Amino acid sequence: MLDVQKTAIDGVLIITPKRLVDERGFFVASYNADLLKEKTGIADNFVQDNHSMSIKVGTIRGLHYQAPPRGQSKLVRVLRGAITDVAVDARKGSPTYGRHVSVKLSAENGVQLYVPVGFLHGIAALEPHTEIAYKC
Repeated sequence: MLDVQKTAIDGVLIITPKRLVDERGFFVASYNADLLKEKTGIADNFVQDNHSMSIKVGTIRGLHYQAPPRGQSKLVRVLRGAITDVAVDARKGSPTYGRHVSVKLSAENGVQLYVPVGFLHGIAALEPHTEIAYKC
C-alpha cells in the first residue's frame, strides 16, 4: 500500500509506503513498480540505484540536473538521518517553471519524493551521517 500526495507542482509526488511494525522493528516494500504505476501512473524504467552519505549536518548535494536526452526522474528515500529534499521545475514552458517543492524526508517518517524528468534536484542533510538511496 502507498499513500500518495500531490504537491504544488504537477508531477512531483510525496510517496509513503506502508510500514508493517511489530516488536522486532518494521518491514516496508520501499519500491514496487506495479503498485507505483497503479497508484500514480508512474511507469519509469529505473535503471540505477544510488546511495550517498553526508557526514556533517548542513551538507548540500545539488542542485543536479540531467539534460535531455539523458534526463532522469528520481525516487528518493532516507535510510538513516534526515534531509530537506528540493525539486525545482526547470521545464521550459511549464506554468510552474522556476518554482520549487521542499519536503523533509527521514528514516523515521519513511516519506519518499518522486522528482520527474526536467527538474533540478538537491538535498541538505539535517542530521549527521545521513544516508539516502534513490532510484533514477
